[in-house]
Amino acid sequence: MSHCHTLIDALRQRGHRITPQREMIIEALAHAEGHASAEDVFAEVQNRTRYLNIATVYRTLDLLVASGLASRVDLWDGCVVYTTHQHGPHAHLVCRRCGEIFNADHSLLESLGNQLQSQYQFAADLEHVSIIGVCAECRSTSGSL
Repeated sequence: MSHCHTLIDALRQRGHRITPQREMIIEALAHAEGHASAEDVFAEVQNRTRYLNIATVYRTLDLLVASGLASRVDLWDGCVVYTTHQHGPHAHLVCRRCGEIFNADHSLLESLGNQLQSQYQFAADLEHVSIIGVCAECRSTSGSL
């Protein structure tokens, strides 16, 4: 069974109705290479149908996130992207100066998760996160954060 059909079946099992538009949105996200914004998904689905609005895309993406089938992350300056959990846990380092995005070793977040749990009894969702800062190149050209 393909990844998008796994997501669709999971939503059906949870009692959610799968409309043709919702199915196309799920397919677009599942087949995206990496991350996709709601606008990316909307544009992809619009290649197949004009009977869709951006609000439907946002509602479907929010449903996937709320169902634990996808994750949403703010990459800085209003850029929000989504991905299914097929891509596995990962962390992004986002430079707020140049906008460059670097992938970080996700295992670095394990100790943070453990500390949050022991110190605050808080179970953090660290499967897909972004950390905003300044990259080495931008720091070397400006000399500071």
